[in-house]
Amino acid sequence: MTDVAKLTVGVFGGTGPQGRGLALRWAKAGLKVIIGSRKQERAEETAAELRTLAGVEHITGLDNLETAQQADVVLVAVPWEGHKPLLESLREALAGKIVIDCVNPLGFDKQGPFALPVEEGSAAQQALAMLPESRVTAGFHHVSAVALEDLSVSEMDSDVLVLGDDREATDIVRALAETIPGFRGIYGGRLRNAHQVEAFTANLIAINRRYKAHAGIRITDV
Repeated sequence: MTDVAKLTVGVFGGTGPQGRGLALRWAKAGLKVIIGSRKQERAEETAAELRTLAGVEHITGLDNLETAQQADVVLVAVPWEGHKPLLESLREALAGKIVIDCVNPLGFDKQGPFALPVEEGSAAQQALAMLPESRVTAGFHHVSAVALEDLSVSEMDSDVLVLGDDREATDIVRALAETIPGFRGIYGGRLRNAHQVEAFTANLIAINRRYKAHAGIRITDV
C-alpha cells in the first residue's frame, strides 16, 4: 500500500460532523491535517477542539483557499448545496492535487432520505467537471460520523469504497483510509459509477434510523 505518512490532508467542511470525524482520526494516525472553512476563525476554533480531543498539535485551521494551496490531498465534505460554488472558486488552487469527494446529494421528506438527481451524474462527476486539472476521486460516503468522533471506538467496522479513473490517486486514497484502524480501502470502480455509491447512503440512513445503529458496509471475498 502507498505510503501516505508525509501527506498534508485538507478537509473542506471540516467544521461539520463527517469532516471533523475524519480529520480527528487522520490526526490521531499522525497525519498533518488542515481544517478548511469559509471563515478562518471558525476553522481554527474547530482545529483547537480537535487538537484537544486528539492530543496532538498537527491540526490547523485555515480558510478554504489557504487549505487548498497548502494541502497535498483534500477531502470535500461540504453540504450538497455548497458543493459546486466551492469547487468553482478553488479550481486553480486545486490543479494537480488529489480531491476526494464524499458528498452525498440527498433530499429528505416525510418518507425519509432519497437520492437527488445530478446533472453531471453524481457529485464526484460534478467535481471533475469543476476541477478538470485535479485528480478527482470519490470515497468515504458510508462511514459513520458519530463513530469517527467517538475515540472510545478503537476500530471502525467498515470498508471504504474508493472510485476514480486515476489508479495512483485511488491507491493513495485507499491508503489514507487504512491509516484509520478498522477501515479497509477497496477500489470500487470508475468515477462514472459514483452515483450509486452516493445514493446508497440514503439506504444506510434508513437502516440507521430503523435499527438505531451506525451501519457501514463490508465487501466479502476480497
